Amino acid sequence: RPWRGIMVATALPLREDLSVDFDAYAEHVAWLVAQGCDGVVPNGSLGEYQTLTDAERARVVRVAVEAAGDGARVMPGVAAYGSAEARRWAEQAGEAGCGSVLLLPPNAYRADEGGVRAHYAEVAAAGVPVVAYNNPYDTRVDLTPQLLARLHGEGHIVAVKEFSGDVRRAYEIAELAPELDLLIGADDVLLELALAGAVGWIAGYPNALPGACAALYRAAVGQDLDLALPLYKALHPLLRWDSKPEFVQAIKLSMDIAGRPGGPTRPPRAPLGDTQAAIVRAATEKALAEGLD
Repeated sequence: RPWRGIMVATALPLREDLSVDFDAYAEHVAWLVAQGCDGVVPNGSLGEYQTLTDAERARVVRVAVEAAGDGARVMPGVAAYGSAEARRWAEQAGEAGCGSVLLLPPNAYRADEGGVRAHYAEVAAAGVPVVAYNNPYDTRVDLTPQLLARLHGEGHIVAVKEFSGDVRRAYEIAELAPELDLLIGADDVLLELALAGAVGWIAGYPNALPGACAALYRAAVGQDLDLALPLYKALHPLLRWDSKPEFVQAIKLSMDIAGRPGGPTRPPRAPLGDTQAAIVRAATEKALAEGLD
C-alpha cells in the first residue's frame, strides 16, 4: 500500500516568467525523499495542475517518478472535468510506473451519487489504485462515509484523503469500511486524525519543513503525545494555512524563506497581501529559529 505514510503534495517551482523549473522540481522531490518523506503527490491543487498544459502536466509526473527513485511512491492527481480525461491521466500515471492516483469527484457540476460512482468506476478501470479526495468545499460534492464505503465495496477506491475537517468522520469510516485507508487531508487536523487511526498524510507543509513535519506525523501515529503535542502547537500557525484559499501562496512563501524553490504562482492566484505575507513570514521565521526545519 504505497499510498501510506507521508505523501507530500508537491508545490511546483516556477521561474519569474512563470515557466516550470523542472530541474528545481526534480531536486525538490529527491530532497523530500531524502528528508524522510515517503512519497510525493504531483499535480494536486498545491501543484497548480489547473494552470498546466497537458505537456507540462505529463512531464511533471515523469520527473517526479525519476526523482523519487521509486514510481510506486508517486501518487499523481488525475482530476479533470471529464471522467474520460481523468482516466487518461490515470493511464498515463500507470505507464509511468506510479503506485496510485488521487482523484476528486466530478467537479464541473454538483454530481449526484450515481454520477460520483460512475466517475470513480471509469477511472478505476485504468487499473491503478485510486485514492479518493473528499474536498466538499471546492467540489460541492461530499464523499460521505456511506458513499465512501460503497465506492470501496465496489472496488473503486483503496483510500480517502479526508479534507472535510470533520474528524468525527474517521470513526464512522472505520466502522463502515474498515479496510479503507484513511489519509489525513488537511495539515491542521493532523493530530486529531492520526489519533483516530489515519495511516497516511497527504501533506502540504513538508514542502518547507519536512524534518519537523515528519517528526510530528510519526509521533502522532505512534500516539506519543509528549512529543507530538508540543510540535503540533509550534507548527499549527503554519499548518492552518493548508486549509485557507491562499494555501499555495503561503506554502510557497514559506519554502522561499526556508531556502527551498517555491517561486511565484500562476494567475489567477495572486501574491499574498502584505498583511497575510507578514503573518506567514513571521510564523515561518519563528519555526526555523526554533529548529523546526
